[in-house]
Amino acid sequence: MTEPLEPLLHRIVQALERMAPPRRPAIDATAADAFVWHAAGSLEAVAEVNRVDIELLQGIERQKDILLDNTLRFARGLPANNALLWGARGCGKSSLVKAVHAAVNARLGGTPGPLALVEIHREDIPSLPALLSILRTAPRRFILFCDDLSFDGQDAAYKSLKAVLEGGIEGRPENVLFYATSNRRHLMSRDMIENERSTAINPSEAVEEKVSLSDRFGLWLGFHNADQPTYFAMVEGYARRYGLQIDAETLRKEAVEWSVTRGARSGRVAWQFIQDLAGRLGKRLE
Repeated sequence: MTEPLEPLLHRIVQALERMAPPRRPAIDATAADAFVWHAAGSLEAVAEVNRVDIELLQGIERQKDILLDNTLRFARGLPANNALLWGARGCGKSSLVKAVHAAVNARLGGTPGPLALVEIHREDIPSLPALLSILRTAPRRFILFCDDLSFDGQDAAYKSLKAVLEGGIEGRPENVLFYATSNRRHLMSRDMIENERSTAINPSEAVEEKVSLSDRFGLWLGFHNADQPTYFAMVEGYARRYGLQIDAETLRKEAVEWSVTRGARSGRVAWQFIQDLAGRLGKRLE
């Protein structure tokens, strides 16, 4: 070889460095009160959480009190349970989780608050162990929040979640709690469970293995469609809060018409009606 070896090795090292993936930025778990977890390994701070005040959530007083008490105990370092909020769509499940988080931080004070909310998307569940390894040593407490959690077909991600919640060798970190919302009480479709029952050698064992994930949540809170008085209470509460100038009789009449066109009465339908009403009145919702 006529070419000196050292310059050649230097060029090889430079080429390898260009091929290597960029270093992950350092994660500051105290930078905000809410984050979104990305499976690539980063926590994205959320400057402003999309939520409503807890006082505006009507018709779910029992669920509100139970989840608020559970979250307060956790924020104060006392024992608390993972929570599964299940039931009809649009009934305030995810709104309650976000509202409770804000209420707890407001009650306990501090900037940032002692409790952080970390949203993890359903498709990123397999990356939970990496997230927990980051949060385990962080100097605050965290609620991991997965909205609309469910599993279908041959999806095996639920096994990762089972191990993280209770069954792993390390266990869930003492400073982490898991809240999830779902339309399904057992997080699996009925067809999925029935298929397991019909094809397994031992049907009962197969079904138990599938539905045991929901047992990892010590707290189950059910949500159901609102009756008409509760629906009116939601609409009237929003109207008062945002100063919408409309008489009570007209408000109720239009709210009923709106719910009929949507085929349901729920917190989501009430909020959508209020947005439409505010737009027609030329009023900003601030």
